[in-house]
Amino acid sequence: MTATIPTEIQAGLAGGQVIPYLGPGVLDLDGGSAVPSAPETLVELITAKVTVPHKIRRNLTAAGQYIENFKHRKTLVGLLKEAFAAAPAPNGLHRYLAGQPLPLVVDAWYDASMAAALAGRSDFGQVQGVSRAEHFGEWVHYFHADGSPAAEADAANWNLLLYKPLGGIAPAANFILSDSDYVEVLTEIDIQTPIPEPVKQIRSGRHFLFLGCRFRTQLERTYARQIMKRSSDLHWAVLPDEPTRNEERFLAEQRIRRIDLPLEDFVRRLAGAAAARQAA
Repeated sequence: MTATIPTEIQAGLAGGQVIPYLGPGVLDLDGGSAVPSAPETLVELITAKVTVPHKIRRNLTAAGQYIENFKHRKTLVGLLKEAFAAAPAPNGLHRYLAGQPLPLVVDAWYDASMAAALAGRSDFGQVQGVSRAEHFGEWVHYFHADGSPAAEADAANWNLLLYKPLGGIAPAANFILSDSDYVEVLTEIDIQTPIPEPVKQIRSGRHFLFLGCRFRTQLERTYARQIMKRSSDLHWAVLPDEPTRNEERFLAEQRIRRIDLPLEDFVRRLAGAAAARQAA
């Protein structure tokens, strides 16, 4: 554990060797967000509009499954579209990352803020996880910078790939959220089938930097473990809150060094160090 920013992170971001992995907590920077910034907030929002059994009211994936089963998948997607309908507002972290020579950014939430920060660039594309309930036999969809559909082969021409493993509101409202969505993915994720080939290629030998993430649930840990599989043997997570026992085990198992700093402080120091390097 450290309360400083390792120089390897600064150099790795500037050299494209560190891959940012963004969780929903990044939306709480710069005064917060107009869209849900945690699973707990999202489930409160959707269960306020559709009645679900009390015992699952705080469980996002189970509540999503109930709505899908009893109100139809279209109802669930409509609620998620409404929850993330506000115009994306990139914060300082999004803008900082958009200015770095990164080959890959993993964004594990449903908002479009990171893509909005990249909007001035035409050299990037997205790959999003899709629900097999809506897209039978498919794991992911690719999109050009302008949101138009792309093919996997197009990714070879992009300088930056934005990977949204859970899907996202834009450009096509793809959401992996219900229990059945996750069952489909988790059945195959150990053999890496749902992970896009370009992501597998780019991650090789690189380090991951987890920002705005927690690893309290099995889902959070499984996705992180499988996305970073066969990368390097050193990673970092900005985690100011005391980790749970499961989180501590996960960090040790995956060789993730904990940075004990509030995310706001980390981003401010990181941006300051980058500005100092440019001025030197």
